Parts: sequence; C-alpha cells; structure tokens
Amino acid sequence: MDGAAIIEQLVGPDGRADPYPLYELAHGLGPVAPCGPGVLMAVGHHACDQVLRNPAFGVPDPVQREAWEPGFADHPAKVLLSRSILERNPPDHGRMRSLISSVFTARRVAALEPAVTAAVHRLLDTMAAQGADGSPVDFMDAFAFRLPVGVVCELLGVPEADRHRFRGLASDLTAALELLTDDGELATADTAAEELSDYFTRLAAARRAHPQDDLVSALVQVGAAQPELLSGHELLANLVLLLVAGFETTTNLLGNAVALLFDHPEAAAGLRSGAVTPAGLTEEVLRHDSPVQLTSRIALAEGLDVGGVPAPLGTGVFVLLGAANRDPARYEQPARFDPTRRDSHPLSFGGGPHYCLGAQLARLEARIALPALFARFPALAPAGRAERRDRLVLRGYRTLPVRAA
Repeated sequence: MDGAAIIEQLVGPDGRADPYPLYELAHGLGPVAPCGPGVLMAVGHHACDQVLRNPAFGVPDPVQREAWEPGFADHPAKVLLSRSILERNPPDHGRMRSLISSVFTARRVAALEPAVTAAVHRLLDTMAAQGADGSPVDFMDAFAFRLPVGVVCELLGVPEADRHRFRGLASDLTAALELLTDDGELATADTAAEELSDYFTRLAAARRAHPQDDLVSALVQVGAAQPELLSGHELLANLVLLLVAGFETTTNLLGNAVALLFDHPEAAAGLRSGAVTPAGLTEEVLRHDSPVQLTSRIALAEGLDVGGVPAPLGTGVFVLLGAANRDPARYEQPARFDPTRRDSHPLSFGGGPHYCLGAQLARLEARIALPALFARFPALAPAGRAERRDRLVLRGYRTLPVRAA
C-alpha cells in the first residue's frame, strides 16, 4: 500500500475508527512518503517535528484554500476558521497570536489550579449523585465535557447559563476541519459557525459596554484601541477558536484516558498508589491515543525538505501526529501503553509557531482530574459500550458509560 492509498483508507470509516494499523503500514514506507502529486505524508517523529517547528512550512491559508477548494468562501464554517490564528501565516498569524498570548498567559493559566481543583470535585459530587443507585453515568457528558468547557468559559467570560449549548455546536463546527466532509456535515458546520458568531458578537458588544476581568473584555479593548492589529472579523474568529479549542481536545483527552485505564487496570492501580504520576499518565495518553491525529502544512519557500525528501515551493504535507507518536524509531514498543515512559515528547499539541495555546491548560486539567476521579471512585468501571466519534482529525468518544458506585 502506497502513501496515497493509506490516506484514502484513513479518511474511510475503518480508518476513522482505528487509524493505528494504517500508521504501522505507513511507517513501513519510511518517515516520509509521497501520497500524490505535490503532496507528502510525514509519519516519522523527527520528520513531523521538523515540519512543525520550521516557519517556512505554513498552514494552508484562505487564498490557497480557495484555489484548492472551489466554493471554499461559500461556507461560513471554513471562512470563520480561516480568519483565526489556526489558518493564518505571517505576518497575520504573529500579529494576532501575540495579542492573544498577551492576555492568555502562562501565569493566568497556572493561577487557575485552585479553580480547576474545585470544579473537578463539584463534578465528581454530581457524578456520585447520578450514579448512587448503580445507574450508568455518561462520563463524556457528566465530566469530560463539563470540566474544560466550564474552565475555558470562565476564562473567556461566558455566562454559566449559556455553556450547555457549546458541546453540540463545537462538534458540528469542527467537522469543517476533517479531510473529507460531506455536504450535510458542511451545512451543519455552517449553521454552527453562524450561531457561534452571533453569540460572540453579542457577548463582545456587552463587554465593550461593560468590561469585566475576562479574555473577551481584554481582546475587545485591544481591538477597539488598535483595530489595525485585530479586526472585528478576526476578533470573532479567534473568540470562537479559543472556546472550541479550549474544550474539544481536553474533552477527548479525558475520555481517551479513562477508556485506556479501563483497558489497563494495572495503570489505574498505579495511578491510585502513586506508582504512575498524573503527568506521566497524561503524556502517555497524549502519545498513545492523541486527541488530534493530524494537521497540514505547505512549503512557503524554495529549497525545503521533509526528512531528506525534497519539498519544493507549494508542496503540501500531511503531518500525521498520531503516527509520529507511535514511531518505532522514536519509541520502544510504540503500540504498548506505558505511563511510566520517560522523555515521551508527544506531538499531539503540534509545535513551532502554531503550537497549541491551550496545551498548558489541557495538561493542568488532566493532571488534576484523572487522579481525583480514580481516587473518588475506586470501583469505577465500564457500564456498556462506548461510542467513538466518527472523526479522524479530532479523535475521541461521543459516549463513555461508566458505573461510579
């Protein structure tokens, strides 16, 4: 099977359900392989890391997307995401990211630890009450969604009464990030984009009139004072991105972790005893079953290569993060789940200019939540069949029923 066939299989139903056998085949082709005219597939850890860190490899921007995808501009979901830092190159990317980074700081995130701890225990109390009679509890809805959405909404300044709306809207919107999306999914994504844009238009107007100590107020003030640095369209796009990215990947991280600990009870026992550290567990979950499986880059300059394979100007690169995290040249027994690994360095949050702004927050939430969950419920167990989301790029569970009592 060549690179093109592997990509074709990955976007199919079997590949979306379990991409890992295809990644093993891809590694057999080498760390980098062609997968179509002017397109490469990077699966080696070093090769993927090289591409992510090199600013000469950019993201496909709106101009390129319009050339490759006729009708791109007709879809509000794609247009909205293309106005955010997710899909912009220099100088626009640096201009916007520096503003967001100035308010979404490491110090602000670190200061959230007491609030995250309190939120974790409130949600565990709720789970205990829901499952007190032995009834199954859907971990994804009761905890994995509610914890990160509550934290990021608190940061942004989204009222608590509105937060329940966002799981469905985010799921619908992020279909636009998949490699292959049918017309029905795109129509649903477009509706979600319009609803989220309308919501943040109203919230931004409210914060403009009555500023508070939150990220929306801070970004609104920057945009008002220096509109040349952040346009109104860019403000809305990045607010939506901060919301969605602030909980989608963390929700998947928490669900993937619990499912893996069910499959590996010795690791759960190690977490309870202290033999497995919360940090080690989090990094191994990120490596073994990454919440983000792939991203794309494009060569913005001449003379580039990917792992020694020439990448002329305009070459597209599929960066398979999930495959890089299981590279046998980087990891001993890469398919084995081992939360005691050292020097894991998963690429799940990307790297370089587009390294995920929320990586520190996601890790903080997982490191607090997972040990607390398994300490509170020593007999936590599956309570039925878990259902995966039918996605490749964003990998996680739709439902994960558990028995907490």
